[in-house]
Amino acid sequence: MSQNALASGLAALDIALPAEAQQKLLAFRDLLLKWNKTYNLTALRDPAQAISHHLLDSLAILPHVGDGNLLDVGSGGGLPGIPLAIAKPELSVSMVDTVQKKATFLQQAAIELALKNVTAHHARVEEMRGQYAQISSRAFAEIALFVSLTRHLLAPGGRWLAMKGVRPDNELKALPADITVEAIIPLTVPGLDAERHLIILKAGS
Repeated sequence: MSQNALASGLAALDIALPAEAQQKLLAFRDLLLKWNKTYNLTALRDPAQAISHHLLDSLAILPHVGDGNLLDVGSGGGLPGIPLAIAKPELSVSMVDTVQKKATFLQQAAIELALKNVTAHHARVEEMRGQYAQISSRAFAEIALFVSLTRHLLAPGGRWLAMKGVRPDNELKALPADITVEAIIPLTVPGLDAERHLIILKAGS
């Protein structure tokens, strides 16, 4: 049943994934719910809901993810970082969370799912180093705060990918003048009866 729900959801998103990747996504879902009993990684307990609310919700941004290395901020249970890493194995995905047990889960998930393209960090993002072509967040913080905390990590010409629910017009008004909103993309997530938007941002020169 899970397999059918995932396959039909991917088809609705117009995302083609090999059977092995689909199996890995379901294995990640099972791992997330198993660890959740102890670690409180997500409010969701229902395996069917986890497909729409976690897997498909994360993968809805896949068509807008480029090829350059990606940093996922405030990853928590690995969303959207791990589903993106499974769907795009050539993509280098780093994930960071300030909560030790969440970072531990991310490391364990990468090992158990044999995700060679995933790195997990237990750190405050403002103390991290490095340069990333793409920086994503899902329910991490208001957009202006997300941008200010991660700006030192964005490579020249890089993009922020902020996943939001309702269109965050007020948050966008609070952005510094040199931050450009490149796109506001409404997303339709199969099985999820709620507004979703992807905000793509760039830093001015």
